[in-house]
Amino acid sequence: MGKLFLARDVAHSVHLSTRSYSKHKALGKFYPALIKLADTFAEAYQGRYGLIGTIELQSSDNAKNIVSFLENSLKEIEEMRGTVVKKDDTALQNILDEIIGLYLSTLYKLKYLA
Repeated sequence: MGKLFLARDVAHSVHLSTRSYSKHKALGKFYPALIKLADTFAEAYQGRYGLIGTIELQSSDNAKNIVSFLENSLKEIEEMRGTVVKKDDTALQNILDEIIGLYLSTLYKLKYLA
């Protein structure tokens, strides 16, 4: 959850500071959608496993290049997904798939349309 919150914060910050209209629009769709999916995941996770507890907020010094930041964030999410949720827990894995899909479509827009 902390990684998702960090990605939201970084994307929102870049969204507000970029001079690129296409980057502004892509990130303007990414960060609210990410929070909605993160909330959906957290609620479903807690419905299955119990309360998460305090979510540790993270910071990043590597947010200057939003494409690299999102690629690294995506890689970490994909690497952790099997340890956070059992592979056969398809309901939660599906929400993670939606989160990953959001990252991928945003990266497409940032790399090829910006």
